[in-house]
Amino acid sequence: MQRRERTHHLIELGGLVQKAGLVELTGDDRAALYGAFLTLALSLQGEDRDHTLALWRRGGERAFDNEATGQ
Repeated sequence: MQRRERTHHLIELGGLVQKAGLVELTGDDRAALYGAFLTLALSLQGEDRDHTLALWRRGGERAFDNEATGQ
């Protein structure tokens, strides 16, 4: 059961990559995507981690809300 849950979780994360337009914007360049994710991970290792997460969360919530309302 854990394997199925993990697979579902990974599929959802991949969907977010697609939804954000990153696949098209990078030309489906997996090395570029991985490099971008590593850069994001590095930015979360700094002192501004909580602030950065709050900004990203706010932007993501707005995007989800806009999508839900058709904007």
